[in-house]
Amino acid sequence: MVLKKQTLTALATAIIALTAAYSAFSKDRSILVQSTTSTANSGLYDYLLPLFESKTGIKVNIVAVGTGQAIRNASNCDADVLLVHAKSAEEKFVRDGYGTQRHDLMYNDFVIVGPAQDQAKIEGLDNAISALHKIAGKSAVFASRGDNSGTHKTEMQLWKESAIDPTSDSGKWYRETGSGMGATLNIAVGMGAYAMTDRATWINFKNRGDHKILVQGDDRLFNQYGVTLISADNCPHANVTQGTQFIDWLVGDEGQSEIANYRLNDQQLFYPNAR
Repeated sequence: MVLKKQTLTALATAIIALTAAYSAFSKDRSILVQSTTSTANSGLYDYLLPLFESKTGIKVNIVAVGTGQAIRNASNCDADVLLVHAKSAEEKFVRDGYGTQRHDLMYNDFVIVGPAQDQAKIEGLDNAISALHKIAGKSAVFASRGDNSGTHKTEMQLWKESAIDPTSDSGKWYRETGSGMGATLNIAVGMGAYAMTDRATWINFKNRGDHKILVQGDDRLFNQYGVTLISADNCPHANVTQGTQFIDWLVGDEGQSEIANYRLNDQQLFYPNAR
């Protein structure tokens, strides 16, 4: 049977319309999250996302970079949700109109790790400032992310409180990697250097060599994570509907419970505190 030209045209139009509708539906069922590397390095997303996706059918795509880069990417509308750990920068992100509301999501802490030899003799200290003074005093090699990440921001604040400018010795005892947490830890282990890291990444880190946690327990090492929805006023194409679903799940009872349930080597990596 020969189809008339009008019929073929109608069929083609219908196929194009269906393809466009399916494409739009597929897009509506996925979101892009700009995230800090520490949540990815810790394995948290590998645990959480399948639970959320099986419940909602929404695919969550993660871009894991330093917090500073994640905020820049989100400011450029390359995100539906921002999940990082630099509260003052996140609050400014909202004030500047890039995000709607920021939620405290979870927390853990930073630790200072180093080789068993411990040239600076900082093991057992619970005062990060004293530890940094000892490291600088011995010109002991310290590997810094140097990438404007949340970890790097906290580290630089601690140096500032120590009244020490380590960047004046950049390339000497102070080594700025410009890399994520996992890569920086690999460099620290390879160089026998000290480094500051979030505890969750350290627990999940496999290439420790003889490195171990040397300094912990200082309130200044508190590490708060937040989650923010991208503003549709600034980014008209942001997937606000599905992004809101993701955030509501994370800060709701189920998401908070699963964050608390995530463990490695029988250790809890994150503590929920959304409010």
